[in-house]
Amino acid sequence: MEVWIGRDGERHGPYNEGDIRQWLRSGQVSRDDLGWYEGLADWQSLAILFPEERPVAPPASVPPMLPTPLPQPLPAMASIEDDAGFWKRVGAYLLDTIILYIPGLLIQKMMGGDAAQAALQAAVADAQTSAASDPTALFAAFGQYYSVMVPAIIAITVVTWLYFALCESSAWQATPGKLALGIRVTDMHGARISLPRALARYPAKYLSSLIFGIGFLMVAWTQRKQGLHDLIAGTLVLNGRANEAKGQPKRTDNSTDSFSA
Repeated sequence: MEVWIGRDGERHGPYNEGDIRQWLRSGQVSRDDLGWYEGLADWQSLAILFPEERPVAPPASVPPMLPTPLPQPLPAMASIEDDAGFWKRVGAYLLDTIILYIPGLLIQKMMGGDAAQAALQAAVADAQTSAASDPTALFAAFGQYYSVMVPAIIAITVVTWLYFALCESSAWQATPGKLALGIRVTDMHGARISLPRALARYPAKYLSSLIFGIGFLMVAWTQRKQGLHDLIAGTLVLNGRANEAKGQPKRTDNSTDSFSA
């Protein structure tokens, strides 16, 4: 495997993986230097790419000169730090809400929502115009309405949950709304997230909304522009589409794909 090295804003290489491992052990190359090889979406530190390689001798006082800056194009070295802003994320969510409105409306109609709503409106109108109206009919209309709407709401919630989880864990790393605005969801190392992590991220949004929406507003002031649900699931929302990078990044999650709770 050939690896490019990034240092002081310049890119050098490519170098043989074995040479880089030897340089890390001898201290000739810093673990803080950045590295990239075919298949990674973003530059990562050599400490992440080769975690098992540590200096076994005192580091060289002067780092070795690395020849020939890498010509374009390669993914930008700072792309993993390019966090998507609050308003761009709001815009993406509004687009997704519009997209989800149609299946939500179809589910409601298929489950009898229109009939239940019409019966409820008729019962309320009758109660308002007739002083001698039977309250039992009004209660029955409310019961029918909620008996239809609660299952419909549950079905819509499941569809919405799968929509976000499947899209954000896919090769797109984004919902159609996020794709339209050029942003993607990643783990803390800029890699594609797994389906279990994506499934955990969506219900965490309910926690963000339950505290008066503060969990969403946290995007505006946290260091990596993370909402509460991002902090819980260990995710980032970055600028740039996944297909703009060369290849797909390797997963950096551990084997259980755990996330911080």
